[in-house]
Amino acid sequence: MTDSATPSITPTETSRDNLWLPLCMFALYIIWGSTYLAIRVALQSYPPFLLAGCRFASAGVLLLSALRLRGVALPTARQWRNAAFTGILLLGFGNGLVCYAEQSVSSGISAVAVASMPLFAALFAGLYGEWPSRRETLGLLIGFVGVAVLNLGSSLSASRLGAVALLVAAAAWAFGSVWSRRQDMPAGPMNTAAQMLCGSGALLVVGFAGGETLPHHPSLHATLGAAYLVVFGSLIAFSAYLYVLKHARPALATSYAYVNPPVAVLFGVLLLGEKVGPFDLVGMTIILVGVVTITAARQRRTH
Repeated sequence: MTDSATPSITPTETSRDNLWLPLCMFALYIIWGSTYLAIRVALQSYPPFLLAGCRFASAGVLLLSALRLRGVALPTARQWRNAAFTGILLLGFGNGLVCYAEQSVSSGISAVAVASMPLFAALFAGLYGEWPSRRETLGLLIGFVGVAVLNLGSSLSASRLGAVALLVAAAAWAFGSVWSRRQDMPAGPMNTAAQMLCGSGALLVVGFAGGETLPHHPSLHATLGAAYLVVFGSLIAFSAYLYVLKHARPALATSYAYVNPPVAVLFGVLLLGEKVGPFDLVGMTIILVGVVTITAARQRRTH
């Protein structure tokens, strides 16, 4: 976004950002890192597109109902259109294809593919004249190297279709994120609700059209995994992402893609008893260096 289009920031807004940004980044780093495990568990009973569609439909209806009870106005027709386009890209293509790919693609391949998203975002932002700074570019490259190292010690196996699905998911999420920053979107949490409702509609259509059906007797673990995705993955973390997307530079807003893989590894160790090898430790260290580099670059540009 050009300087002429950037609104003036008041001291109150800056103080609020200094409080909320760290909290939102924590939600993106930790909660979204845990959703890889939750999706894997939920897929034991639920088909991928209906899982994602029901997840976002439930969260969207709950959030919209709460907002309407508080008297929040509905989006305008233009805002609904923009929310629909963004929701389909972020949730329909982005999350839906990740759920689809996790049926056949290892978590290591998923992490590498999703970690390419900030690079796509930097490319798309550059097309709008918002190229990352040298320090941000360095942080992005360090982060990608870290994810690659993280997966060198894994036995990676993937279907070609699943790998392509993950790359398309990363590119779609990146473009939707960059495009939405320059559009008239609904304000605050209403933006989250509108995108989830629109994205869920597309996911449910694809799921039912593809012959998916909801299970008659889902397992308790799968249902708890789906519920976790609704409350924590959607209502909390996706709302945090949209806030960060509006109030931070793209490099920082998308840096979660580099932190989620090591977080997912740690959850696997704690909950599934998985082993952590030397490549995992080195990769996670490099990733943290990349995130610190991006964060420091942002602070230099805002002072």
